[in-house]
Amino acid sequence: MSDDHKEALSVGRNQGRVVRSYLEGLEATKPKRGRKRTNETVANRIAAIEDELKSAKALQKLELIQERIDLTEELESMDQRIDIAALEASFISVAKDYAERRGISYAAFRELGIEASVLKKAGISRAQHK
Repeated sequence: MSDDHKEALSVGRNQGRVVRSYLEGLEATKPKRGRKRTNETVANRIAAIEDELKSAKALQKLELIQERIDLTEELESMDQRIDIAALEASFISVAKDYAERRGISYAAFRELGIEASVLKKAGISRAQHK
């Protein structure tokens, strides 16, 4: 394998990582339906589960324990702030080359929820790769 080929593979892996990070960041920061849950409301529910566990039957205990595990993970993830602006800037710098190399259309990016303004900044237009 030539050095040029190795370099191309490395560039492709890096671009894929940047695009994936941006898409995952968008998904993680997408507004959810219903009332917004806060650290306090999640912590209150965990405390309520602890009380319910004292008198719960076996099957209910299992479900409550799983809910507590899920809520604990959610609480931990709430503390992790996603710098979507930095992810977006990185995405913009590689998206056009990545899309051309992988045959990804403007419409595919839009369907995933990437704003038209971000694609424009990246140099990806509707006319490309239909």
